Amino acid sequence: MSTDIRQLEPQQIWKNFSDLNAVPRPSKKEERVIEFMKDFGIRLGLETFEDDIRNVIIRKPATKGMENRKPIVLQSHLDMVHQKNNDTIFDFDKEGIKMIVDGDWVRAKGTTLGADNGIGVATIMTILASNDIPHPAIDALFTIDEETGMTGALNLKGGILKGEILLNLDTEQDDEIDIGCAGGIDVTAKRSYQEESIPADHIGYTLTVSGLNGGHSGMDIHKGLGNANKLMNRILYAISRELNAKVTSLNGGSLRNAIPRESVSVVAIPKENDSKLAAMVSSLSAEIKAEYITMEPGLIITFVSVATPKKGLNANDQSLILNAIYTANNGVYRMSADIPDLVETSNNVARVLIENGEMMIGCLTRSSVESSKMDLANTLRAAFELAGCDVAFSGSYPGWTPNVHSPILKMMEEIYEKLFNEKPKVVACHAGLECGILGANYPGMDMISFGPTILGAHSPDERVSISSVQKYWKFVLEILAHIPTN
Repeated sequence: MSTDIRQLEPQQIWKNFSDLNAVPRPSKKEERVIEFMKDFGIRLGLETFEDDIRNVIIRKPATKGMENRKPIVLQSHLDMVHQKNNDTIFDFDKEGIKMIVDGDWVRAKGTTLGADNGIGVATIMTILASNDIPHPAIDALFTIDEETGMTGALNLKGGILKGEILLNLDTEQDDEIDIGCAGGIDVTAKRSYQEESIPADHIGYTLTVSGLNGGHSGMDIHKGLGNANKLMNRILYAISRELNAKVTSLNGGSLRNAIPRESVSVVAIPKENDSKLAAMVSSLSAEIKAEYITMEPGLIITFVSVATPKKGLNANDQSLILNAIYTANNGVYRMSADIPDLVETSNNVARVLIENGEMMIGCLTRSSVESSKMDLANTLRAAFELAGCDVAFSGSYPGWTPNVHSPILKMMEEIYEKLFNEKPKVVACHAGLECGILGANYPGMDMISFGPTILGAHSPDERVSISSVQKYWKFVLEILAHIPTN
């Protein structure tokens, strides 16, 4: 299958992408891809090194005749989001991504593809390896851990990069030029609970919410997609109140930056309410499916009889926890008053785990306005603390304030319109790009983000358009050739 990928145009980008996707590269486990990238630079005879946090920097001198152009930074992140369908057998720590061509799209078999941000990485590799692409002096910056904390960008020290212009290759619509993004913060609530024995007259069931689309918790948060954690909690809240159901375990969602697609809970109910459970779950399922029929036609809600669990939450702790999850804001919190159709502030209730006397809720709160980000984070903290949780904030990173007067923006707008006979969309996005963080230590750097069309990022439906990569590559080459002089 990868052979088909390698024959696509532009061939060198797809060959580099295939090589990269053969290397397992989950966030916080980037050792192998770091060595892969260092070996790549060293084989080319280019200056190649790691910084203190293990970002990889490869330097390439300007091509002949381009020595007086402003030096640039080409930047992408090495890690990728690891998500797979529930029925897909795949070990992200050991296996390379299995790719297929599907019409105009390249996708993976039941897993995330890694086009976010692997196409950007492959693009930079192609430029570094080229002998015939005119370009100014380049610092190629490959950051680590973008997807789960942006620790690579956060820990990049000032003075390492020599470029005056930064091109971040991590935007996912080929007609957009991005000049701003949201910041984020992780909100984590934890508490212990007292388990109690399940009475002998109870029977066990496993409840499952599955078949949701999932998606990027920033770029897709406004689409009205179902959140498996919130939908599961809605069901548990109802059956605990009406049928005296006891929750014994709950496992929903995975990564903070992915909208949860699946949630599984084990409950116990009094035998006398057995027939009522079937009717109630059926009614709730029909109700929820009707609400989400447009965006989530594949939604499945099931319940299956299992052996009766021995222990579960006590009634008071269960009520507090379910109330807290119900209260927790999920989705859009505030739209921007300044940029049309831009989500300003949102939250993703990403992970819920309840088992063996311990509970954890993990959220990712995003905003392009720092004060609004902290307001929503404190709203969540207040709700969780009312339920007796210890709440921690971590991984905070700033947004990227748009600069509509950017010189590189004006140049790229002109190039785009000349190449494609239409004006590009100049936007800010609700995702977390590394530009805002990098700008803190490089405050004079002119920054832009752009890329090919990638849909379904952070989900197993992730795919990248082949024709879009061709369009984007043409744009990249013209940008490199027209970087202004010092």
